[in-house]
Amino acid sequence: MSRLKDKVVLITGAAGSVGVAVAEAVRAAGGVAITSDLAGLSSDHVLDVTAERDWVHVLGEVGKHHDRLDGLVNAAGMAVLGTIEETDFATWRRVMSVNLDGTFLGCKHALALLKRRGGSIVNVSSVAGLIGGHNFTAYNASKGGVRLLTKSVALYGARLDPQVRCNSVHPAFLEGPMIDSILAQTDFPEGARSRLTRDIPLGRFGTAAEVADMCVYLLSDESRFVTGAEFVIDGGLTAR
Repeated sequence: MSRLKDKVVLITGAAGSVGVAVAEAVRAAGGVAITSDLAGLSSDHVLDVTAERDWVHVLGEVGKHHDRLDGLVNAAGMAVLGTIEETDFATWRRVMSVNLDGTFLGCKHALALLKRRGGSIVNVSSVAGLIGGHNFTAYNASKGGVRLLTKSVALYGARLDPQVRCNSVHPAFLEGPMIDSILAQTDFPEGARSRLTRDIPLGRFGTAAEVADMCVYLLSDESRFVTGAEFVIDGGLTAR
């Protein structure tokens, strides 16, 4: 209960499976979870991560009520299947806007509050930010961008006093709505699920709770010497 005692953490995409799990884990560790997501979804604040004005407003509210921010988890994201020839420019731009622009805006605007006492940013990337897929054109590019954006922010945050750490987490396929959506875009969803499961040495998909556990570690003082790193949660998928 004391790992995140009294730490104030803002979570984006908090109505999604990972966001929900992170919020629950933060509270279980003694922290204050501030949730945000699109209008109409259950959260403390309405936040379209692609809208800079939303970020300014929400962080203003956090500053007004808490006078600080100890952690940010950029968990908002979307995935669309498509090869380079199949992906139209509008889809490309939408995926990049949510996954990469949204993470950029979060890191940029949260720093004003985070650097008051020092803090930690956790960016949710993907194994698709480390390895490619022939039909993951936009998703690969966006999540790969999150990986290197994280390192740049980490190096900048290390120069601050107090310091702000920044790390990325890279899950493989997780049980939940996102993988269901991806599989629904294939011709044979059940066959695709079986094939993907066979590719994972541990023989199953991951869970949002397992990603949340990693986020709690990175938000906590246990990881105080960890920044600019990538944490792979993939059941051994990238080990071979």
